[in-house]
Amino acid sequence: MLAERLFSLGLPDMRIIVVDDNSPDGTADVVRNLSERYDHRLDLIERPEKNGLGTAYKEGFRRAIEQGADYVFQMDADLSHAPEYIPEFLMALDNADVVVGSRYTDGGGVDKEWRFRRHALSALANFGIRAIVGLTVKDSTTGFKAFRAEALEAIDFDKFRCKGFGFQAEVAFACQRRGHRVVEFPITFYDRAKGESKLSLGIILEALWRLFLLRWQKKMS
Repeated sequence: MLAERLFSLGLPDMRIIVVDDNSPDGTADVVRNLSERYDHRLDLIERPEKNGLGTAYKEGFRRAIEQGADYVFQMDADLSHAPEYIPEFLMALDNADVVVGSRYTDGGGVDKEWRFRRHALSALANFGIRAIVGLTVKDSTTGFKAFRAEALEAIDFDKFRCKGFGFQAEVAFACQRRGHRVVEFPITFYDRAKGESKLSLGIILEALWRLFLLRWQKKMS
C-alpha cells in the first residue's frame, strides 16, 4: 500500500494529497479511512468528474502550497513509482530546484514486466517531445518529480494548455524556460499494480501537436 510505504519513510511533517475524479473504485472512501489511521495527514480533493490529469496535478500543487509545503512531490498512486526514492530526491534538492525521476538517464530503466508496446510508445513520445519542444531533460513524460516550493510557485500553470499526457512535458518546458536547476535522478519504473495504461499513439500525437503550437507561440512572443 502506497500510504503505508510513504509514512514508513519517517519523514517529518509529511502529508499526502490525493486528487480523486469521482473514481468508481471507491478511492475517496479509502483515503478517508486512511486519513483517520494516519492522524489526518492525508488530504482528499474530490472532483465531480474527470477533467484531465493536468488539472488534477494543478489542484494538488495549489493545495500543497496553501498548506505551506517546503517541498512538493508528484507521483503515481499505482505503485509504478517507488516511494523509497523520496529521501534521495530530497538530498538532490539541496543543489537543485527540480528533481526528475528518470527512466532514460544513466542508471534508470523499467522493470521486466513492463509491456513492450507501452515501453516503445513511451520512448517514442519522449524522443518526439525532446525534438519538437527542445527539451534537455531525457524523461520529459515522467510523473515522478520533486520541486522546491518556490520553484513550483514560479510556474504559471494558468497558461498551460495540456490537460492530459502532454502536461508533464509542459512542466519540464516551463522549468527549462525559467532557468530552474533541474537534475534527473535514475529510477526503475515498475509496472502498475492495478489498472491499465491509457497511453496510445493518438494521445501522443495530440500531445506533440499541442506542444509544437506551444513552442511556436513562445517563439512568436
